[in-house]
Amino acid sequence: MTQTNKMGEKPILPLLLSMSFPPMLSMLIQSLYNIVDSYFVAQISVEALTAVSLAFPLQNLILAAALGTGIGANSYISRMLGEKQFHKANLAASHAIVLAFFCYILFVLLGLVAIKPFFYLFTKEDVIIQLGCQYTNIIVFFSFGTLIHIAIEKILQATGKMIFPMILQTIGALINIILDPILIFGLFGLPALGVRGAAIATIIGQISSMTLALLIMLVKKHDVKLIIKNFSLDISIIKQIYVVGLPSFLMNALGSILVMGLNTILAGFSNIAVSVFGIYYKLQTFVYMPVSGLIQGVMPIMGYNYGAENSVRLKTVLKDALLITFGIMVFGTVLFWTCAEPLLLFFKAENNMLSIGVPALRIISIGFLPATVGFQLATLFQAMGRGFYSLIIFLLRQLVITLPLAFLLAPFLGLTGVWISFPIAEAFAAIVSFFLYRNVKNKEILLQ
Repeated sequence: MTQTNKMGEKPILPLLLSMSFPPMLSMLIQSLYNIVDSYFVAQISVEALTAVSLAFPLQNLILAAALGTGIGANSYISRMLGEKQFHKANLAASHAIVLAFFCYILFVLLGLVAIKPFFYLFTKEDVIIQLGCQYTNIIVFFSFGTLIHIAIEKILQATGKMIFPMILQTIGALINIILDPILIFGLFGLPALGVRGAAIATIIGQISSMTLALLIMLVKKHDVKLIIKNFSLDISIIKQIYVVGLPSFLMNALGSILVMGLNTILAGFSNIAVSVFGIYYKLQTFVYMPVSGLIQGVMPIMGYNYGAENSVRLKTVLKDALLITFGIMVFGTVLFWTCAEPLLLFFKAENNMLSIGVPALRIISIGFLPATVGFQLATLFQAMGRGFYSLIIFLLRQLVITLPLAFLLAPFLGLTGVWISFPIAEAFAAIVSFFLYRNVKNKEILLQ
């Protein structure tokens, strides 16, 4: 049985687990890297941790472009495989690589003019600005590694092959983890590079993953293959990729706007508040990264069975994905409520940081449970090619409600007003996503 057939024939739950476990595991390893990276940076100084926290939106913008292109290609490829249009699937895979490189060129041009002014938006402290620029320059100018790696990863996932993407992410993350202390603190006779070392470790891991991804894509046999000879850009395919990919890009890119906006509000309280928010964003990856891995396994199954017009399998995978996501979210909520203080102490938190961070982690984590609905219904909409609905859900979760509400409540409730904006936004987005699903269900015979 081919990989394509298994998405249309293998029992749903075993298929879902087999396709989701590898990316879930690799995303957990990626989460570990994110936290270890901040742990080592925190050993340098609070200013270094603040600088890296402020740099996060720019890093996230690069990731958003990579995921937008990759997810758009993933959705289109899986649908074309379901419809047995293999040549279109091959063309989409080739376009994904080229578009990823175009994104890199744009980020280099953006970085040349925008990095230093970006940091001046949030702080006037020369030390933080200097450290932030040192870190971000390296991340941006070598971002081709993550952009191309993620494009290939999503191509492979669209064919049902989840082991290779797991290996790629795991190798990159492990290289990051190993090199972080060596380059930051100057172990084994190497010079201590500080935040530069953290950035260099990151891009070495990313480029290593990209190199291995290219070898796997070109050497191994897959259900899709790259078309190199006589390749030319096809506007219709680019449009199909970005019908889903652009909303996905905006979802993640607008997350950067959320972080920048909240950092502006938090900076009005203290640098420690900014650092706490940065720590939260690292810690929440322990919850959201496994769900993201699950989504990577779910989307090609949904896309394939939607393309194949298999109603029963489409609805079954949605139900199973909702149940698994809910279990992950329950675990995350319990973890943040019971272990908030030990988690913060991992980052050398002192009393001031603990007094801010413990209630922050507990309050924000209340929103994990309603986020279950928003996550998986948005995935269904993307798999069906309805990326605009996914964008609506994300806007409600991350920007339209959270940022204005935090701005309005902060003067009256202080930092608590910022934190409670998260669960309120998640609950409202879950309600709206349910009504969007009902609207789609009324129009789509496959969901009835």
